[in-house]
Amino acid sequence: MNTLMPSADTGLPRISGRFARWRLEVSILFRIQFATVKDSWMWIILMATLYPLATFLFMRFYTVNPSEDMIVQIIAGNLVFGLVVMGMNSLGQEIAMQKHQNHFTFYASLPISKQNFVIANLLRGLMNTVPSLLILGVLTQVIYDIQLTLSPGLLPVMVLSLTSVVGIGILLGFWSPTFQFTNMLCQALMMVISFLSPVMVTMEQLPLPLQWLAYVLPTTYAADAMRTILTAGWTTGVMLDCLVMLVYTLISLFAVHRLIGWRVSD
Repeated sequence: MNTLMPSADTGLPRISGRFARWRLEVSILFRIQFATVKDSWMWIILMATLYPLATFLFMRFYTVNPSEDMIVQIIAGNLVFGLVVMGMNSLGQEIAMQKHQNHFTFYASLPISKQNFVIANLLRGLMNTVPSLLILGVLTQVIYDIQLTLSPGLLPVMVLSLTSVVGIGILLGFWSPTFQFTNMLCQALMMVISFLSPVMVTMEQLPLPLQWLAYVLPTTYAADAMRTILTAGWTTGVMLDCLVMLVYTLISLFAVHRLIGWRVSD
């Protein structure tokens, strides 16, 4: 009997217990988040699709006889734009609203970590974002009559594109002095990191100061990875872009752990 039980010196029971606790916390928190959107998920998906689709249609009408590279640029840019809308703008506003409605008082009374709260919100964001991205992907191919390369690597690119920008929304939501101010700030930053970075345009089309700024924005690497994965599949360049986005994601989780708290300052 003793030979079947892990040794106390290996630490395996402790690791298993921590993983089970983490899984339980994330599961409960995700169900709480899911309960808040289950009756309006169709509208959420519609709004997550409407913003990038409207931008895509505008660029479709504006460009005359676009090249294939330009078409891929537009499609990839609008897919990343949809991730930015959900990952930064919507999540930042949602966390700010929960903060000012005193939801954090409830969460602070529970033996949970802020990281698990963030992960649960991320899962909700993915649940709302992936359907809209699939809709956009199908519509854009039909409108432009172009066949994109669909590979398994598209999934990690989408996930990391979302998690790399979500830290900005999380920090804004937790820091939020007022909900109205956070709403306006999220909208302004969404415009900056979407339209003043090489998301809708190429790096060479931007002025030199904006090119310098682009290198520190996660959307630059998200858009580059999305363009490449849709045309050439998984390459070394995509892998490097994903590593950069992973670094942004880890920095975000570290910032959540060290810089923000549940308590609302008066």
